[in-house]
Parts: sequence; C-alpha cells; structure tokens
Amino acid sequence: MLAMALVMPAVHADDKTGKAKEESAPQIDLAPNASSAVLLDADTGTILYDKNKDQKLPPASITKIMTMVLIMEALDQGKIKIDEKVRTSEYAASMGGSQIFLEPGEEMTVDEMLKGIAMASGNDASVAMAEKIGGTEEAFVGMMNEKAKQLGMQNTHFVNVNGLPAENHYTTSYDIALMSRELLKHEEITKYTGLYQDYLRKDSEKPFWLVNTNKLVRFYTGADGLKTGYTSEAKFCLSATAKRDTFRVVAVVLGEPNTKTRNAEVTKMFDYAFSQYTSHPIFKTGDHIGNVRVEKGEQPQIEITAKHQYSVLMKKGDAGADIRHELQLLPELKAPIAYGQPLGKLVVYKGDRIVSEFPVESPVEVKKANWWKLLKRTSLKLFMAD
Repeated sequence: MLAMALVMPAVHADDKTGKAKEESAPQIDLAPNASSAVLLDADTGTILYDKNKDQKLPPASITKIMTMVLIMEALDQGKIKIDEKVRTSEYAASMGGSQIFLEPGEEMTVDEMLKGIAMASGNDASVAMAEKIGGTEEAFVGMMNEKAKQLGMQNTHFVNVNGLPAENHYTTSYDIALMSRELLKHEEITKYTGLYQDYLRKDSEKPFWLVNTNKLVRFYTGADGLKTGYTSEAKFCLSATAKRDTFRVVAVVLGEPNTKTRNAEVTKMFDYAFSQYTSHPIFKTGDHIGNVRVEKGEQPQIEITAKHQYSVLMKKGDAGADIRHELQLLPELKAPIAYGQPLGKLVVYKGDRIVSEFPVESPVEVKKANWWKLLKRTSLKLFMAD
C-alpha cells in the first residue's frame, strides 16, 4: 500500500512573493541556558523558535532517535517483525554507559529491545538491533548517515548508533528536530517513548525495571517522547514532543547545565507553542487521500492513504474555514517504482494562497508486471470494452 510521507519541512508562503518563510520567532529567549535549541511544529516542520539551530554539537544518546527511525522502517518494510527474537553479540553486550545489561547470546524480541532503547537508553540494545538490521554496527551507521542526507540533515555525521563519545560524531538541534519528525511518522513509537515505567525479563529470575529517562512524559500534559541524552562533553540534551488535540510540537535543547534546567526550558517552549498556535487537520491517520495509476505495475492502481496526521499550522484565533487541499501527482508513473520514490505532492491553500506543500512518496516497491500479466490485463480490458 502506498502512503504519504513527509520528507522535508513544509513551509508557509509569503503573501506577495510566494517564497518560503518561517514563522516569526518570539523576541524572548525560551531556552537561555541551552547552547542550541529549536521548537518545531511536527506536522509542517515550521520553526516556531530557534537558537543557534545549525551549531554542530555532540548529541549523546539523542543519536538513538535515528537508530529507532531505521528500526521502525525495517518493521514497516517487513525486514523484521515486532515479536522476532534478536540475539546479543559479545560486542553488543560489551557496551558501557546506559544499558539493559544484555548478556552475550541473550535473546530479546524487537519489542523488548525497543523498550530498552526508548526508555532506558540501552547502548547494548541499540548495537544489538543495529547488527540485526545492518549486519554490523558499521553498516548500520552507514544507513544512518544515508537517511540523514535524505532528510536534509546537512550538519550531521554519525559514527556510532548509541551516541557514546566519538570523534566526528555531531549534529544540530535543527537536524535532531528533522529526524524526530521522521520518527513521529511512525505513530506507534510513542507507545515506547511515552511509557514512564515497565519491566524487561518480568517473569525471569532477574527482572529489570525500566524507568523513562525523560521525566516530562510523567509530569507534562501531552508529552510522550522522545529521547534524552547526556555525556560530560554534550551536557544535558533532550528532544521532546507533546501533543494536545491534533497539534504536536517537537522541542530540542542541547548543552543544558542540568536536568532541572533542561526540563524547565523545554516546558517553557511547549507552553509557548500551545498558547500561541493550533493546527487545522487535513487528513488523520488512515484517511483515504486518492488513487495513483502505475503503468505496467504489478498493481495497476494503488490507494493512497495517510499513514500519519497531516495538518496546517494556524495562529490561535485564525479562521480555518477557507483551507482547501489538492493532490498533485506526477504524470505517467511507470513501474518499477522504488521505495521512497516521489509520486507528487499535496498542496494546501488558504483561499488562493499556498500555505503548505507535503511531498508524496512511495513507502513500498512496486515491481513491473511480467508480460503474461500485462497480456491478461489488456485482454480483460478488450473484453470489457466489448
């Protein structure tokens, strides 16, 4: 099934020029103690506030957001299954720092590994999953850097999958916001990132209690992710998300002095967003959007459905009655179609003005039909025409 996917920030268009612009940032500094910060509307990618957003900094365990992006994509593509067992190598078990204390040869399901990564920031679980999907950590890191390029993360380079200190391992608050949006396309991820406590090995002799390192999921209304980070070099970092009604935002802070300040400044960013803005939904998850014909494809016509929510950012009090949308598909789409290949775009208007554009991509491969299938299809059309 094809579905729509956001791959880059949507933008508002200037009333006169039609050129892209960002929302005007507030004059107040919402994160005075952070080295870098970004506040983003998760659906459109509009920046609501930023501070040194392109400054290259060590991200610590926030790195694991990209690790989780690739895990969720592998699940979507059927490369792995949620209940599939993952075996822990000696190398994965040797990881220091935050861990779920995997033993060499120990097996856990993908579901359990995701809990260990999302809640306990398990370095060992991250490497185990990287080896499962990529074969080696090095190969998986290559996949991470390739995905970063696809998402327009121009100031990012990964060296490992867990964020342990390493030379030439860096990103920015804006790039983190981009990969956070990508992860949130997989709405089921918040089942893990938004959980405050749980257990691993619950029925074993050595149960392991998980407590989410992101305390905002317990103390801030609507918060359900995403990932904390800390090393002595990176200091205290957080990519957080919260949703109220249909409006979801992402707040990223890097280089905070302590957890109390980190959480307080992200809370301030959330409060600003929810007091000043709202969203106007275009499609909710599962909605039918349209159909696309694939010439000479194994499937001649594919239904396009919304895999996640699509909405337009609105200032509080703005009317949304004159919002309309138009699905614009590329002409003569022919098989084969690769996973992620552009199919067109969804254009959203307010009156006659374009306010947002969402790229439409293929989340699956569509193979070319063989000659026998094409012959039968042509014969059927001739028969029906008669």
